[in-house]
Amino acid sequence: MFTQPARLFRALAIAEAITWTLLISALVARALGQPAVLVTIAGGIHGFVFLSYGAMSVLLAFHQRWHVGVAITTVASAIVPYATIPAEIWLHRSGRLEGEWRLSETEDPRDRTWYDRTMRWFLHRPWVLALLVLVLVVAIFSILLLVGPPGGR
Repeated sequence: MFTQPARLFRALAIAEAITWTLLISALVARALGQPAVLVTIAGGIHGFVFLSYGAMSVLLAFHQRWHVGVAITTVASAIVPYATIPAEIWLHRSGRLEGEWRLSETEDPRDRTWYDRTMRWFLHRPWVLALLVLVLVVAIFSILLLVGPPGGR
């Protein structure tokens, strides 16, 4: 399904934008007198997808060898409602999402770094990588839930 990095990134960029719609709709509904639990549910869904998008952005920053500025811009695009869509379009048009997953070492000396070897190991075991990312996102999500919602209670 996600045989190319661009496909997975596009799916998460769209999912992040959809969850912004859920969250904004829940906020409007609460302002119109609907139960506040709608914001809690939509906020939780959005938060989880937001963290997943951020994790994928970091993974792709290493995989695609983006400059730090590109990586920060990509992660930061999730903060602004719907900005992940133009960010994905920009990355696609600028060629930063091109190519397949790098599964084997090439002559490029950067392929010999410890993190490139580790990434290739995980890319050969996508279920392990998915589980690791899921565990990290759930852990961060849980910690953030313990800290409390943005702006306090």
